[in-house]
Amino acid sequence: MAEVITFGCRINAYESEVIKEKLKNYDNLIVVNTCAVTGEAERQCRQTIRKLKREHPEAQIIVTGCSAQINAEKLAQMPEVSLVLGNKEKKEIEKYVADIYKNKQQVSDIFKDDACDDYIITGFEGRQKAFVQVQQGCNHRCTYCIIPYARGANRSVPQELIVKQIRELLGAGFNEICLTGVDICSYQPSFSALVQYILEQIPELPELNFGSLDPAAIDDDFINLLIKYNNISSHFHLSIQSGDNQVLRKMGRRHSREKVIDVCQKMRAVRPDVKFGADFICGFPTETVESFENTCKLVSEAGLNKLHVFPYSEREGTPAAKWPQLPMEERRRRAAVLRELSEE
Repeated sequence: MAEVITFGCRINAYESEVIKEKLKNYDNLIVVNTCAVTGEAERQCRQTIRKLKREHPEAQIIVTGCSAQINAEKLAQMPEVSLVLGNKEKKEIEKYVADIYKNKQQVSDIFKDDACDDYIITGFEGRQKAFVQVQQGCNHRCTYCIIPYARGANRSVPQELIVKQIRELLGAGFNEICLTGVDICSYQPSFSALVQYILEQIPELPELNFGSLDPAAIDDDFINLLIKYNNISSHFHLSIQSGDNQVLRKMGRRHSREKVIDVCQKMRAVRPDVKFGADFICGFPTETVESFENTCKLVSEAGLNKLHVFPYSEREGTPAAKWPQLPMEERRRRAAVLRELSEE
């Protein structure tokens, strides 16, 4: 079986399982499924590729994922790399493996991809929780984020296929299913309707949880599902990023700090045991001391339990990278302060 190295998000973890199953009959082959959320993530991917080639000099190395989509030429120039595949080509990786020496770079326009991979995986190696892809791509343009250019436009997996995949994983012994995607709340025609459909079709599902949720998209229909179905997990992870309205607008986010507090209060009212994780970026351009204090206050005002905190990292190709930047030392200091709040 080909070895698959995974960087980044849950959707990459899901896609890596697809790759493992498709390439199960190949030996001496390594696939690196890359991340491009930050420049540092891309640097780590390249570092790993060099290390893998030193450790396995006879192996063919295929690079795919978001870094491959955005910086294909840079990766193709690496002597360690045998083949670079974009995120669209990743879906047919078995086809390209046969032609590995013909063209080192196969990366097409991701915005011309109008469908998700319909492959059904049979398990998740080394995991107790199974991820299920429900959508791909993102139509929003947060000013710090490069991912829409790596993943393309929003497109949804048919709900019948999602149910088929969940049943396959339940049959393989997985009791906890996590719906994942680039922006799962943008599932079409409705994320809440998808969740209800899954739970109606598979009432025996022990636990359903979710990847990162956009506070702007959590509506009363979704909150009412928490009343109706007790097999929805009581832990939710919110993509908040800042607790200051001015910074949120500058980021291009669609929610306000008041919306976050309202959502948390409403969900806690119908499910008292609910717990919230959240993503935050510290030291974003234009974030003043007062802005950062508003973020710190939001942690207690919304009752957030577990924070994933990142110092802002400029991402080439995004609007925010062109704005005046805070010193990296200050970004890291603020991130450390927020992490301390999370520990408390």
